[in-house]
Amino acid sequence: MPDLLWDDVKLFFDLEFNGALPDVVIEGTSVEDWQTLLDLIQSQGWQYAYELYDGPTEVPTAVQMIAMGAGSAHLRVRPVPEIEAIFRAYQAESIDFDVDLRELQGQERLDVLFDFFRVIGRRLRKSVLMCSEGSDGPPLLGFDVEIDRVVLLADPGV
Repeated sequence: MPDLLWDDVKLFFDLEFNGALPDVVIEGTSVEDWQTLLDLIQSQGWQYAYELYDGPTEVPTAVQMIAMGAGSAHLRVRPVPEIEAIFRAYQAESIDFDVDLRELQGQERLDVLFDFFRVIGRRLRKSVLMCSEGSDGPPLLGFDVEIDRVVLLADPGV
């Protein structure tokens, strides 16, 4: 049984309502958590590519990645070929990434996204929260590490 059903959350995946690239954040992280994430990405067999402003390059260590800053680099991760997450190292204290809602339509894709959140959240032992694109508002949904499942954090009927 999925954590959440598409019909219950589809408004959060509407481009008009949420923007095309909602923000996903893991708060309270450290350089060590970033390195754990990099190691996880490589160990899961997910497709990934690290890109600097001038093109693809080898994935650096977390220390190097954070020192470069998010303005010049990003890490593209595909848990499955049809879905991409784009990580940007703005700071050590949070792991930030975007997902593309155009790739996340329907229950099957939703389940892949939530599995991705779960794998990351469990490894880091931290919650993974999704907010509207560019929003400073509260998260809409996320993986709650305390109860080990993805939950609604806002009313999708609003």
